[in-house]
Amino acid sequence: MRIAAVQHDIVWENPAATREHVRPLVASAADHGARLIVLSEMYATGFSMNPERVAEDEGGPNELFLLEQAATHDAYVIASIAQRGADGRYRNNAVVAGPEGSVARYAKIHPFSFAGEHERYAAGSQFLTVPIDELRVSLFVCYDLRFADEFWARAPQTDLYVVPANWPQPRHEHWRALLRARAIENQAYVLGVNRVGPAKDLPHVGGSALIDPMGATVFEGGPDEAVLAGDAEAAAVAGTRAKFPFLADRR
Repeated sequence: MRIAAVQHDIVWENPAATREHVRPLVASAADHGARLIVLSEMYATGFSMNPERVAEDEGGPNELFLLEQAATHDAYVIASIAQRGADGRYRNNAVVAGPEGSVARYAKIHPFSFAGEHERYAAGSQFLTVPIDELRVSLFVCYDLRFADEFWARAPQTDLYVVPANWPQPRHEHWRALLRARAIENQAYVLGVNRVGPAKDLPHVGGSALIDPMGATVFEGGPDEAVLAGDAEAAAVAGTRAKFPFLADRR
């Protein structure tokens, strides 16, 4: 299956402007033949700790945009959105929009306490794995990448992990190393999609990447906006696990 990462800048706390900015990038991803198109964490607003200003209700405009793009391009579109649930609590939700109008949401299990996210957004408690064509796709968001045990728990049901992020430049080498570690130790594809550009005074330098089950790089972005595309195959995951049956030795 062809997969595309849309590595984009964000107009800070301005979702309407950002949606228009990413629209042609999503179209470019579809032109690459992508069946799965992934944008960044809090793709429309930036990683804002002002949910009362930027969060929308589930089913709001930023989610509807993903559904519109999915239907237009006959592709699945994933991004994270600041949303308010029916219980009135804010969450950082990774949203999976299907071309037929389906929606699935994963609430970030590990809010980024270093930035105070845990004080503004409620932590999720449920994993999410969805079938997309032949791939079993598990969702995580940014800081979740540091917690290997959560990825381990999903490995038997996962061919591809998808991680939308706002991972800043000062810890960029952590991002690169952790993407590869999660792929190697779980013998699965890992797709990390990071933003570019400044968020206030904090730079982001992309490095979106698709890593295969043996830890090889399928694609990796630089510091600028880009649409990156490559292929992932369930057979490659099954073949790697059959040839090197390391997962069976976990305790």
